[in-house]
Amino acid sequence: MLRELTLNILQARVKQYFGSSRLTSSLIMNSGIEEACYDVAIESYLLGAKFSRFGYFGEPMEAVKPRCEKEERHLIDTLYNFFLFWGKGEEGVGSEDLYYLCEQYVDSWWRDGFMKGEKKYKLRLH
Repeated sequence: MLRELTLNILQARVKQYFGSSRLTSSLIMNSGIEEACYDVAIESYLLGAKFSRFGYFGEPMEAVKPRCEKEERHLIDTLYNFFLFWGKGEEGVGSEDLYYLCEQYVDSWWRDGFMKGEKKYKLRLH
């Protein structure tokens, strides 16, 4: 599953979600935060791929997603807390917006992993 992910794809998605936000754009320059985003992206992608077998057997993505809600919430909270820890205090004001950004970021990677994993099951490459 990880062969399809490249560093360029990871970087582009980080910039897409966090580079344009005034809350996080200055933090993304820190390589530690960027690497944490990569780690969370990979974990979320693999989580989606793991649950894609249910999609292969006919369940829609929205029916499968609640099954891994606990793991997904953990990834969102991890990324959110990482931003708060490394931030300069300005994130507290917009912490709700920051949390939603983290939620959307993790969700997008989960969906990518789910769709790619479902394709692999269909092609019997799992």
